[in-house]
Amino acid sequence: MEHKMPEQPHLLVFGPGYSAEPFMQRALESGWKVSATWRRPEAKAELRAHGITPVEFDTGANLPGDTTHCLVSIAPRPEGDPVLNAFGLQLRSQRALRWVGYLSSTNVYGDHEGAWVDETSLTQPSLDRGKRRLLAEDAWTELGFAVGAAVHIFRLAGIYGPGKNAIRSVLDGKARRVIKPGQVFGRIHRDDIADALWRAAQSGLPSNVFNLADDLPSPPQDVIEAASRLLGVDPPPAVSLDDADLSPMGRSFYAENKRVSNQKAKDLLGWDPAWPDYHQALAKLLKEETGG
Repeated sequence: MEHKMPEQPHLLVFGPGYSAEPFMQRALESGWKVSATWRRPEAKAELRAHGITPVEFDTGANLPGDTTHCLVSIAPRPEGDPVLNAFGLQLRSQRALRWVGYLSSTNVYGDHEGAWVDETSLTQPSLDRGKRRLLAEDAWTELGFAVGAAVHIFRLAGIYGPGKNAIRSVLDGKARRVIKPGQVFGRIHRDDIADALWRAAQSGLPSNVFNLADDLPSPPQDVIEAASRLLGVDPPPAVSLDDADLSPMGRSFYAENKRVSNQKAKDLLGWDPAWPDYHQALAKLLKEETGG
């Protein structure tokens, strides 16, 4: 497809939630037009208040015709990717579209028994949501090929940041110290996601896949213990996974174990995470969450 480029970049976000917010703000501050979908009337008003053009998430809604960049932050469902189901035909007619960022998950790798994985590693998800992610990754990559746009897949580790972190969990009395020997998780601060997205959107790189995780995959109880020490409180009692009263969703996170390499994003995007490990991040979050 021949691209006709508008003078001003226009970012369209499907799912303008917690992970997408800093990226949208960065685009606005850089003089981009930003549009985003909404389902709840109050969300529509919030978008307008932040200078973002609201687009109703409805199969009959019209997408902005001058969209140059698109971020997808909505998880696939059993019936398929909701964005492609609602807007696939429209997206294929976007003449200015040159970049799509798709927020996926590291759960596409499945269980590697704690070994390191990178973007060339076998994808063997055991969870249905991981299998759906892989199908969605393929579908978005195919759409990009059809319209001549680069599609960058971002496989995200556990997302945290202001209001959603171990400090907050300890303060709210919701922290759990569930022990499964050998289990580690990766994590990623939402501001580091935004930085990687910003670099990728302007990189000119062809379609690609990037892992976004910090440099220190760690047992989850270590993070809770570190947060408790910073707050000067006793950590919650340790409980084994077998004895923990977890929801099926909560328990499912322990079904897969891996260490996720972020080297490719560093090499190709020049990405250097501001929060390379939870120790540095928790120290700043302590000030944010307590006003200290």
